[in-house]
Amino acid sequence: MRPTEWAGGLGVGAAVAAGWIFTDALAASSFDPTPVRSLSFTGPSANTLMLVLSSATARLDFDTALVPGVFIGAFLGAWRGGDLKLEGFRDGQSMRRYIAGAVMMGFGGMLAGGCAVGAASRARPSSRPSPG
Repeated sequence: MRPTEWAGGLGVGAAVAAGWIFTDALAASSFDPTPVRSLSFTGPSANTLMLVLSSATARLDFDTALVPGVFIGAFLGAWRGGDLKLEGFRDGQSMRRYIAGAVMMGFGGMLAGGCAVGAASRARPSSRPSPG
């Protein structure tokens, strides 16, 4: 692998670790129960679909720009790096297997309410003295 590929892989790994640490620290310092969110692709995928289907009512924010932004960034990175190529499946059997797996993963992610980096961060009890 080239040094730039190593650096990119290390950067992504560091971002995931930072997401876990940040959401854990945020959950630990909160006095009131607050939902903690981190980077996710299942929720933003649904938001992006709703933006396309009902553009008059949906609004563009980080979540809806995440999915096309990752696609465009990956496309441009592969094109600039000389790795851009169209790939396909060997046969119909493997294509059906991959599509079935993708459907099950998408359904499970949406059923679980998303699949987020930092989702396993724990909320610690508050050290605030109780009233009375």
